[in-house]
Amino acid sequence: MQPSRFDGIVNKDLLDGTQVQFLSTRLNKYLCAESGGGTIIVANRTSASGWETFRLWRVNASYFNFRVFFKQFVGLGNQGVVQAVLNGPTNSATFEIVRRNGDPNKVRLRASNGLFLQAQSETRVTADYRGSSWDDWDPSVFRMTIVNTLQGEYQITNGYGPDRAPQVMQDHWNSYITEQDFNFMSSNGLDAVRVPVGWWIAQDPNPPRPFVGGSSRALDNAFTWAEKYGMKVIIDLHAVKDSQNGNDHSGTRDGFQEWGDSNVGETVAVIEYLAARYGGRLGLAAIELMNEPLAPGATFDALAKYYRAGYDAVRKHTDAYVILSARLGPADPQEFFSLASSMNRVVIDVHNYNLFSDMFSSMSVQQNIDYIYNQRASDLG
Repeated sequence: MQPSRFDGIVNKDLLDGTQVQFLSTRLNKYLCAESGGGTIIVANRTSASGWETFRLWRVNASYFNFRVFFKQFVGLGNQGVVQAVLNGPTNSATFEIVRRNGDPNKVRLRASNGLFLQAQSETRVTADYRGSSWDDWDPSVFRMTIVNTLQGEYQITNGYGPDRAPQVMQDHWNSYITEQDFNFMSSNGLDAVRVPVGWWIAQDPNPPRPFVGGSSRALDNAFTWAEKYGMKVIIDLHAVKDSQNGNDHSGTRDGFQEWGDSNVGETVAVIEYLAARYGGRLGLAAIELMNEPLAPGATFDALAKYYRAGYDAVRKHTDAYVILSARLGPADPQEFFSLASSMNRVVIDVHNYNLFSDMFSSMSVQQNIDYIYNQRASDLG
């Protein structure tokens, strides 16, 4: 989408879930959460991978929490020793990323005690430095590398903050999909649309921060326009609390996939809200209980439990189709057939992508079509 909705965010390259690595310019070694977390931060790695990567939780444009490989947060221990042992973010685990003017990836990290992190040695990283030099020999200077970013609804709303995000999102909803789009789709033979929603819609118009109100009104509009032009709507719960796949479109804050059995009840409550609100609408074709759960993190047992409960919640309000999404990753796309066979008006949703691979990019349009007929047709059948 051009121009990007993210362009107005200060430090737009440092949003929630951005993965960063810090190279000590003095030691020429990377900061590392030793053992992936649960112990001290060291500065002794010549190359960077998972343990040397920190995921940002954005507090504001300059202040952040750092989450490490095994999901602990970085904070201060005795004598200012920097460690990754906290199970949640606290004020004492908040760090300011101070970027050098003209060289924004040369940074210093100010801790909650007002002092800067320094790599005193390869095994001792402390928050007790008072200097202000940007020279490479300075132990508090690091070269920051951004290795991955997320651009989801969490990132844009928390990036703009509570003062600006509501208007940014409202402008998006008012302009990105309009009645004219439904008229165009209907005129060109399309008879249904799949509309993704996040779990926070059930608490609209006052969802938990950083999400903002207005998503249910946008979905109401989709139903009104679909019904006007003779189309149907599939409501797709695209983002569930704690993320079913770690992708930015799952509503995740930092890319960790954490949805599981403990989330089943609250996720079913969202489905019940949607079924109760839209179950009587002429335009409702189906409710999809979850988009693209990822194996093995989203387990078969947790999903089967959820799918059964979600189906029952829908059936309290409507006889519309219920859609069960097959798991992405190492899972049999037929694994929910037995469960589905015990239900009425149920669809299994399998996502086979002819993209995200150089193989498909190098194919012509006709070759992509032939691939469906030759490679996927038997599975779909």
